[in-house]
Amino acid sequence: MPGYRGRFAPTPSGPLHFGSLIAALASFLDARHVGGEWLLRIEDVDPPRCPPGTSDTIRHQLDAYGLSWDGEVMTQSDRDGPYRAALAQLAEQGLAYPCSCSRREWREHPSYPGWCRNGPLHPERPLAWRLRSDLGERPVSWHDRLFGEQRFDPTALGDAVLKRKEGLWSYQLAVVVDDAEQAISDVVRGADLLDNTPWQLQLQAALGYPQPNYLHLPLIVAANGQKLSKQNRAAALPVDGDAPRDTLHGALLALDQAPPRELAGAPVADQLAAAIAAWDPTRLRREARRQAPA
Repeated sequence: MPGYRGRFAPTPSGPLHFGSLIAALASFLDARHVGGEWLLRIEDVDPPRCPPGTSDTIRHQLDAYGLSWDGEVMTQSDRDGPYRAALAQLAEQGLAYPCSCSRREWREHPSYPGWCRNGPLHPERPLAWRLRSDLGERPVSWHDRLFGEQRFDPTALGDAVLKRKEGLWSYQLAVVVDDAEQAISDVVRGADLLDNTPWQLQLQAALGYPQPNYLHLPLIVAANGQKLSKQNRAAALPVDGDAPRDTLHGALLALDQAPPRELAGAPVADQLAAAIAAWDPTRLRREARRQAPA
């Protein structure tokens, strides 16, 4: 597959956990199986949530699991200029607008009702910027490599925030601009982001960017049924001694790749070599949730 470029884009709000490993490993295998590139991007657009040194911890964890990336690491906190340019283009097209509403004011609605589309109701307040989800192609449809044909009406999801009132850039705008900048051809990520895709497709179309292929992965949950996340205090990926060998084997099992039992305790390089050769995303089952190993 000429020109395949994948990426892993963690938020450095804490160390990687088992759910993070699933996303990183699947995107890595998907790229390496076809001889493609795999990039690392640090999504630190929200500095208050990103403790110093966490990006280095993430790099160290990826190294311990043999997940080597290509080229320089992109860091979103360095990319204010491209985000500003994209927002200006959207505003000029009438697709982005300043919004003065607080979440408390529209909390009885299922999503933001677009009150400021024709101008901010309270211009004296700090202003966020939102995407007009009611303009452009609707509904939005695309083919997900696991979940098949998807069809969403973005207006049911509301007008996504592009820039917060505190001046911080949103994930929705940053991820679209960065995927285009890095010429990402294939996005492999968790199914919790499936319903973010319609906004991102709208932004790609408005900004003239190509649309990547998407593969959304079943989520990994803890024994209590909660999604594994840093907010839920998921355990950090172990990096000491032989621990990565067993954890990597468990991740391959969670990805339905049926790794050879005899490689369960093998060095990560050997496990990855076999997994790259045998990678088959059609083995993935569509169940929305998998329990992490104890």
